[in-house]
Amino acid sequence: MTGNSSKRSVIAALSIALLVAALYLPFAVARTGHGSAPQSAGQNDPASSARITRKNPQDGMQYVWIPPGSFMMGCSTGDDQCFSEEKPAHQVSISKGFWIGQTEVMVEAYKKFAGITDNPAASPGSALSLGGDPHDGQTMPVVNVTWDEANDFCKWAGGRLPTEAEWEYAARAGSSASRYGELDEIAWYETNSGNATHRAGQKRANQFGLFDMLGNAWEWVNDWYDGKYYARSPELDPAGPETGQMHGLRGGSWLNNAKLLRVSDRGRSLPDLRFNYFGLRCVLTADAR
Repeated sequence: MTGNSSKRSVIAALSIALLVAALYLPFAVARTGHGSAPQSAGQNDPASSARITRKNPQDGMQYVWIPPGSFMMGCSTGDDQCFSEEKPAHQVSISKGFWIGQTEVMVEAYKKFAGITDNPAASPGSALSLGGDPHDGQTMPVVNVTWDEANDFCKWAGGRLPTEAEWEYAARAGSSASRYGELDEIAWYETNSGNATHRAGQKRANQFGLFDMLGNAWEWVNDWYDGKYYARSPELDPAGPETGQMHGLRGGSWLNNAKLLRVSDRGRSLPDLRFNYFGLRCVLTADAR
């Protein structure tokens, strides 16, 4: 965590266990195609292309094709809530298109992974204890997942965790604003969540057709975290620092206030920690079958 006390205020009402955990959490601080990748519809307005989705037979999840393009990463123009780690804003080019999960990884997909791989470490059923309709439990975002478990799931699914740059590019979906819509319309967060995760895909999607890029559950990214990385980040396909102690998390969760529900906000945590607001979303490469 950074030392910004205003960010830490979001955990004031949590239990003692969560207060202890907050020492490490990111509160200091989102037609069907098969076979080869489709052609981009243009890099100046990537979200203008026809939406292309596919079902990944390995994890059973729907993925959306994200064409290559360029964007300004970091603090959005006119956003006066940015923290230092979101600066400077800088040009980034994503040179290769990719598939990304249309929703956060759901309980049903993670149970399939845990059963096939005999991985007892994570507890996907814990998502069911957070409220909501129990009949919708299988389509809740899986939570209580460490970075290592998230990384293993995405590898098993045939892909990987997104880079921080890919995540923000997909979340913005061509928008330069701090959010891709009115917050209550697009995200479950402190004000409207009822202190619970919610079934994936109930809120309005962004222009790429991606749900819950903000709110519901924090999403692990592949990068090691460095609060000063943006000052030296390469323009082309940045992949984050080579080493570090914490990994990045993006998008905020049902627990957080509006200040953290911005596409440029950067969370982070030690990779072996798990909490009931840590989830994931995977990326498949362009040649994934």
